[in-house]
Amino acid sequence: MLKIDYSLTPEKLLPQIQHLYEISAKKISHLQRSWKPRWGAPVFTVNGKYTTRGWTEWTQGFQFGAAILQFDATGEKEFLTIGREATVKLMATHVSHVGVHDHGFNNVSTYGNLWRLMREGRIPHNEWEQNFYELALKISGAVQAARWTTLGRDSGFIHSFNGAHSLFVDTIRTLRALAVAHQLGHVLMGEGDQRISLLQRLVEHAKTTAQYNVYYGEGRDIYDVRGRVAHESVFNLRDGSYRCPSSQQGYSPFSTWTRGLAWAMCGFAEQLEFCDQITSGDSRLGGGKKKLMKLLLKAAQATCDFYLDNTPIDGIPYWDTGAPNLHQLGDYLSQPADPFNEFEPVDSSAAAIAAQGLLRLGRFLQKQKDKRLGQRYYQAGLTVTKTLLAPPYKSEKENHQGLLLHSIYHRPRGWDYAPKAARVPRGESSMWGDYHLRELALLLWRQAKALPYLAFFGAK
Repeated sequence: MLKIDYSLTPEKLLPQIQHLYEISAKKISHLQRSWKPRWGAPVFTVNGKYTTRGWTEWTQGFQFGAAILQFDATGEKEFLTIGREATVKLMATHVSHVGVHDHGFNNVSTYGNLWRLMREGRIPHNEWEQNFYELALKISGAVQAARWTTLGRDSGFIHSFNGAHSLFVDTIRTLRALAVAHQLGHVLMGEGDQRISLLQRLVEHAKTTAQYNVYYGEGRDIYDVRGRVAHESVFNLRDGSYRCPSSQQGYSPFSTWTRGLAWAMCGFAEQLEFCDQITSGDSRLGGGKKKLMKLLLKAAQATCDFYLDNTPIDGIPYWDTGAPNLHQLGDYLSQPADPFNEFEPVDSSAAAIAAQGLLRLGRFLQKQKDKRLGQRYYQAGLTVTKTLLAPPYKSEKENHQGLLLHSIYHRPRGWDYAPKAARVPRGESSMWGDYHLRELALLLWRQAKALPYLAFFGAK
C-alpha cells in the first residue's frame, strides 16, 4: 500500500524537476539526431536504444510532443522547432488514421500542445497557423468518433483496433481528441448529413467504459473488487450485449493490468476537469451534468483507491496485480518496488500516468470543497512523482536514449528486453513513459510557478 508523504509540495520537487528537464533535453536531441523517419515511430528501448515495433502507430505523437513539452517547461526554442516541424511533416497520416483508437495520444500531444501554447501566448499568434492546428484537431476528433459501436439507444463506444466488439480501457484517455474537437465547434457528419455530436459520443463512451471496464465491488462477479479494471470488454455485435472481460497486455481478464488502471485513473480525472466547465443545461450530456459528474467521479475514485491499495509503498506498481510470480516476492506491498527482482517486472510508465490521475483528482476534489479527500489523492500523486524523479527510475546515462527506466510494453508477448542472465525485463524505456513523465513534471512545474494550469483543453 502506498505510503503517502504529506510534507511534499510542488515547490519542494522543483530542483528534481529542473534536473529532469536538463537530462530530458539531451535525450530528445540524441533521438532527434539518430532516428530516421522511414523507420516509423519509436516505441521502446532495447539495451538503451529506441526501436520500433510494428503493431499500431500510436507513439509518434509522444516522440514529437516530448519536444513541445520541453519547450513549454524551459523556453528552449530549438525544441519548439523540432516539435513544430515534425508535426507539420509527419503527423498528417495520424490525423486521418481510421484504424486506431489512439488519436488523443498522437494528435493532442502534438497539434493539441501547439494549439494550447498559442492560445496561452507562449508562442507568437499566427491566425493561419492556429487554423492549421485547429483543423487537424477537428478532423482527428471526428475520425476517432467514427470508430463507433452502437449498443442500443444512447449507448455505445469507440472500438479498439481489435475490432468493433472490443472496448479498451485506455481509450478513456484518448477521449481528449473528441473533447478538443467539440470545444472547437466541430461535429461528425454521417449518412444523410446527420450531425453527430462529439460531446455526446464522448459521454456515451465514458459511461460504457465506467460501466463495463471498471469494477465497484457490487457483486458483478466473484472477482469484483472495487477499482479493479479490465483491459478489454467484449460485446456481442448482434444484440449489443456484454459478453466478458478480456486482456491483451495484462496477465488475465480477472486481474488488473496496471497501465490500463493508470489510463483509467488519468482519463476519468481529465474528463472530470473537462466536463466540469461545460454548461449544465447541455442536452448532449445525457441525463444531466450532475449525473455525469457523479459517474466520472465514482470511476476516478474507485480506480485511484485501488491503485493506492495495490501498489508498493513507494508508488511504483508491478505490471499486473495478478502476475503469477508476485508471491515469490513475499510481502511486496509493504516495501519499495524492486525493479531488479527476478520474478515479475515493475512498470514505471504506469506510475507516471497514475500520478497525474491522482494529482488531477485531488485538485478537482479540493476545488469541490472536499479538502481532506482531495489532499489525500494529491499528496499521493506527489509521492509517486518523487519516486519517479530519482534513481533507479530517472535515466541519467548519456548512452541510454530513454528518460524513464523500467517501463514495460507487452509482457505476455515477450516484447520487452531483459539483460543477459536476467529472468525478467528491466532497465528500459518507452515513448509513452518518457512523455508522461515530462507531462507530469510540467503539470507540477506550472503549479509551483503559479502558471496557467496544464489541461489539454486550455483551462486557466
